[in-house]
Amino acid sequence: MDLPKRKNIRLNDYNYSSNGAYFITICTKNKENLLWKNVGANCVRPLEQLPLSKIGIVVENEIHKLNTIYENIKVDKYQIMPNHIHFIIFIYEYYNGRTQFAPTISRIIKQFKGSITKQIEFSIWQKSFYDRIIRNEKEYQEVWNYIHNNPLKYLEV
Repeated sequence: MDLPKRKNIRLNDYNYSSNGAYFITICTKNKENLLWKNVGANCVRPLEQLPLSKIGIVVENEIHKLNTIYENIKVDKYQIMPNHIHFIIFIYEYYNGRTQFAPTISRIIKQFKGSITKQIEFSIWQKSFYDRIIRNEKEYQEVWNYIHNNPLKYLEV
């Protein structure tokens, strides 16, 4: 039986360890709502205090750890949604005198997903992830605002 081939969504010939900002989206398998506790339209909490599930808390802790695992990356903005995560990752040029390869976005996300899977003892992730290279300040502001306001779409339902 011939299975469909997954389309490569990465840019050909682009170095995904290059300095810059990247907008990343990672989805749960089958878009299952695993990352928030049940939240209805009557939720009056500020966006920063949305109730994460136990798995959502593990995910948030791993997001915070990314800034310490890799010396040359910074998670600038993130939002954990019921069935996906958005974040902006900056990769900076870094040299400390040691020979060390720069992590690619794929390597960072693979480690991130793997660490969560190990902690909760099963995989919740869809294969791959979505990325967009943020090319300028205007695009950065648009992505930042999108990430920040994304929970409102779920809370208005």
